[in-house]
Amino acid sequence: MTVEVNVDKKVAVNNARTPQNLALFDLDHTLIPIDSDYEWGEFTIALGWCDATEFKRRNAEFFEQYRAGTLDIHDYVRFATQAIREQGTINSIAAHARFMSEIVHKAIKNQALELVGRHRAAGDELVIVTATNEFVTRPIADAFGVSELIAVELERDAQGNLTGEIRGTPSAREGKVARMEQWLAARSLAWGDVQTTFYTDSMNDLALLEKVNHPVATNPDARLRALALERGWRILDLF
Repeated sequence: MTVEVNVDKKVAVNNARTPQNLALFDLDHTLIPIDSDYEWGEFTIALGWCDATEFKRRNAEFFEQYRAGTLDIHDYVRFATQAIREQGTINSIAAHARFMSEIVHKAIKNQALELVGRHRAAGDELVIVTATNEFVTRPIADAFGVSELIAVELERDAQGNLTGEIRGTPSAREGKVARMEQWLAARSLAWGDVQTTFYTDSMNDLALLEKVNHPVATNPDARLRALALERGWRILDLF
C-alpha cells in the first residue's frame, strides 16, 4: 500500500504542469518607435498609390481615433487596405520590401532587439500581439525573429484577393485578450498554465494588461504612465 501511494505521488508530480513563460509584445511605439500602419500609409502616398491630400486627412483622423480609443477598426482596415487591393499582391509585396528597407529597419533599435533577445535567451515563448494587420506586420515580426504573431487577419476571396474585411476577431483592445485565449486554447493551455509578461505603450491595451501576470508600461502614453504609477506596474522607457 505504501508503495502504491508513493507511486501515485510521483505520477501526480510528473503530471503537474510547470507554468510556461510567455513574453507578449505590442508592436507600434513599443518595440518600434513608429506606428507601422500609419507609416505604411504615408509610404503608399510617396509611391503615388492614392490621393495625397485625402489620404493624409483620413489617415490622420483614424490615428487620432486610435489614440483616443474610439477607432472603428473595420472602417480603418477597409481604408488601410484599399491601396493594396487596388495594386494587387505582387506590387504590394514588392513595395513592402522597400518599406522595410527604407523605413522599418531604420526604426528597429538595439534596445528593442536586446529586450526580445533577453526573453528568448531565458527560454520564453515570444508573441507579438498587435492591432495592425498581418500584411504590414508579418515582415516586421520576422525582423525581430518572432514567429508567433497575433495581428488583424485579413479576409480573402476564393481567388486569394483581399476583400477589405477582417477575418475573425480583430486583435484590438479587448480583442487582444480573446485572440490570446484562442492562441492558448490551440495549444491546450489556459491562463493558469502560463506566466505572462506584456509590454505595451497604450491604454488601448488595458484589457490585456489587466489579464497578464506582469504588465509593463513600455514607452507609455500619458494616461498609461499615470495608471502604471497608480497601480505599481513596471514602467520601461525603452526609447
